Amino acid sequence: MTILVTGGAGYIGSHIVQGLVDRQQPVVVLDNLSTGFRHAVPPEAPLIVGEVGDEGLVSRLLSEHRIEAVMHFAASSVVPDSVTNPLGYYSNNTVSSLALLKSVVAAGIKYFVFSSTAAVYGNPDNQLVAEDQIARPMSPYGASKLMTETMLRDIASASSLKYVILRYFNVAGADPKLRTGQSTRAATHLVKVAVQAALGIRAGMDIFGTDYPTPDGTCVRDYIHVCDLVSAHIEALAYLRGGGNSATLNCGYGHGYSVRDVVDTVRRISGTDFAVAERSRRAGDPASIVADTRAIRRVLSWTPAFDNLEAIVQHALAWERKLTAQNR
Repeated sequence: MTILVTGGAGYIGSHIVQGLVDRQQPVVVLDNLSTGFRHAVPPEAPLIVGEVGDEGLVSRLLSEHRIEAVMHFAASSVVPDSVTNPLGYYSNNTVSSLALLKSVVAAGIKYFVFSSTAAVYGNPDNQLVAEDQIARPMSPYGASKLMTETMLRDIASASSLKYVILRYFNVAGADPKLRTGQSTRAATHLVKVAVQAALGIRAGMDIFGTDYPTPDGTCVRDYIHVCDLVSAHIEALAYLRGGGNSATLNCGYGHGYSVRDVVDTVRRISGTDFAVAERSRRAGDPASIVADTRAIRRVLSWTPAFDNLEAIVQHALAWERKLTAQNR
């Protein structure tokens, strides 16, 4: 049976699609290409260009391709943008997800894996954030994802649908074989920005906030390699297919790095110094957020393979060099 991947031409979605293809899983991609790229979708996966919120289109896809499971990645995901454009985020992330879920339930789809975010936690009280931490999102982005989580739980309670919600911490890196990676030139991910600064694609970079209550005053995040995220999704689907109950799970490594740690690592691995300017804090940024990963390791028997900031930076740097060569 086939898997529908929404947002499968984007950064994370394209890695998931590649991982499914590598495992010979039939997959169909739905993406509007607003932030995704045709070249990111492997040729083995049919790409349908369209909107997740188009119930007629989605219903036809579910029927024609005999979809068994849906992995939902299509979303807007830039925290500062969500603060200035909340309506756009609630429309794209929450309203469109509701339309998708309507089609999923009507078609009797069995399994749903949802791409959520640690932004639902806001600025947590605990050093390690477990899934039972009270959700207090600080941005419309986090709130829009939390609303979709709530809808999914309620809908599953009233239907035969089973789900796994995966709350991502900070995803970075690229496919080690360089088949896909973060291709958005103006992406705001810290590792991407730092790598671009190291390669001279950007004149430099900014650190937003140096007075946080952290060891060096900059924000601390739990960075997870995108390929470990792939394996978490593969394991989540296998878990549901094996009769597992619906679950909400953190995706991270359980330890964090500060912004300065990331900058220093990029400088060391690239062998390049680059300009770094210190700016004031941005709205919606918590000081520190690190995953408690005991649940995902237990429930999915998930073991990460790339739990290393140096490996994340090396793969991101190699991908950026490939993009630069292609764009010459």
